[in-house]
Amino acid sequence: MHETTSSRVLVTELTDGVLTLTLNRPDARNALSPDLVTALDEALSRFEEDDAARVAVITGSGRAFCAGLDLKVFAAADADRRTVGALIRRFGRLSKPLVGAVNGPAVAGGLELALGCDFLIGGPQAMFADTHVKIGAFPGGGMTARLSRAVGTRTAKAMSLGGVRLDAQAALRAGLLSELVDAEELVTRARTIAGNIATARQELVAIVRKLYDENADRSLDDALAFEEAELRRWRENQRLNWSV
Repeated sequence: MHETTSSRVLVTELTDGVLTLTLNRPDARNALSPDLVTALDEALSRFEEDDAARVAVITGSGRAFCAGLDLKVFAAADADRRTVGALIRRFGRLSKPLVGAVNGPAVAGGLELALGCDFLIGGPQAMFADTHVKIGAFPGGGMTARLSRAVGTRTAKAMSLGGVRLDAQAALRAGLLSELVDAEELVTRARTIAGNIATARQELVAIVRKLYDENADRSLDDALAFEEAELRRWRENQRLNWSV
């Protein structure tokens, strides 16, 4: 199955269970405008509702992944940032896996969006930065909750307070990127890995994803106990299925 749709700001392509979302504002470094926020929110809703779409890949067109909020719209003191904040937070709460293919800079809200992905693959021009403090904006899209879990508290503080940027190699060393590939291979590689997820047994994908997410803040003993409890539930469900 292959299906492609596009708007002025977002291109979506569904192939063999993998939905690719391409932010399409290259002249604005794919900054989040009201139109792009609406298009992304609608695409995510369709993704979660469509059984044919099992996993998504998100990337950017042109030279950037996402520069965060479009400050031409959202810099004003009276600008309503609630919708864009809700969208960014939604990325970390999706019911299906999301893979980030980071082709260029992911800055501020763009970094928060990337942190909401299950994991990230980067190209050589990938770069990560948090400019919230510099521009006088509150990082309300999950930055302080997720960045330290991805790179460690000290590196997160250096990025958010000191303006330290991680290039592709530094992000790979820090564990923010799971893999670094050539630019021309980036989206293909992300789709290949997403395809492995799409062809796997989906109930197991959901359970293992849940285990990793919910065990992240547990002690080892509690995490092992939670895994064992899920294993018992899995075995019982398999027994019931076989008895039908």
